[in-house]
Amino acid sequence: MSTYKTKAIILKTQDYRENDKIIWLFTEKIGKITAIARGAKKNRSKFLSSTMPFCFGEFVIYRGKSMYLINEVQIIHSFGEFLEDLEMLTYASYLNELIDIALLEEESNRELFKQIVTAYYLMKNKVGDVEILIRAFEIKLLNFTGYGLNFENCCICGKKINSSNYINLSYGGGVCSECNKQGGIVLTNTAYNVLKILSNFPLEKVHRINVNEDMKKQIYKVLSGFIVENYQKTPKSLDMLNVFKEGNKNE
Repeated sequence: MSTYKTKAIILKTQDYRENDKIIWLFTEKIGKITAIARGAKKNRSKFLSSTMPFCFGEFVIYRGKSMYLINEVQIIHSFGEFLEDLEMLTYASYLNELIDIALLEEESNRELFKQIVTAYYLMKNKVGDVEILIRAFEIKLLNFTGYGLNFENCCICGKKINSSNYINLSYGGGVCSECNKQGGIVLTNTAYNVLKILSNFPLEKVHRINVNEDMKKQIYKVLSGFIVENYQKTPKSLDMLNVFKEGNKNE
């Protein structure tokens, strides 16, 4: 029977039977896994506080017949702050959903694990513009799962480009002025350059980048389109927040 001790974050949970929970974990060592926490719903359970969404901790797990079982949890940070702020809750849920749709079961990705933990702490401490942080994370996600956008060369002819006003979603990159512009998204050169900068910036430094609302919309359109193109799933976590924001603008 294989036993592992690994840092992990809880992506989502689901009640199971009378007293148990199914826990979806993103672990540092073995990637995304599904596990059972026995008795986690009981009031006096040792897992009551350590099996909440967003909880970051050191987990001892072992492989059962059909899925993993959680044996011990040492909480590093619960990130309970996310549950008290609708915006933070929505963005944190979105990060978790991205991990869920981008990775296969037991697909280890230590670099991506570092990125989401970093994003959690930056959100918790309200460092910089959360929207830009999320866009930067999306780029890291794409990079670390093999779908990185090419901002340096034309994705069609390979010619070196400094900037562009068009990104082809199918080919995954900028298009030069000489190549055909179909199957992609038009954006300003400035928005293109911001995407290029975000792709090279560490998450902990993206707070230095100031972006206006129009560029935010352009960048979101590109990255959301590229995420759907490559993972073949449309994340739903941001839908309600986007509707709420649009409603506030129209009041």
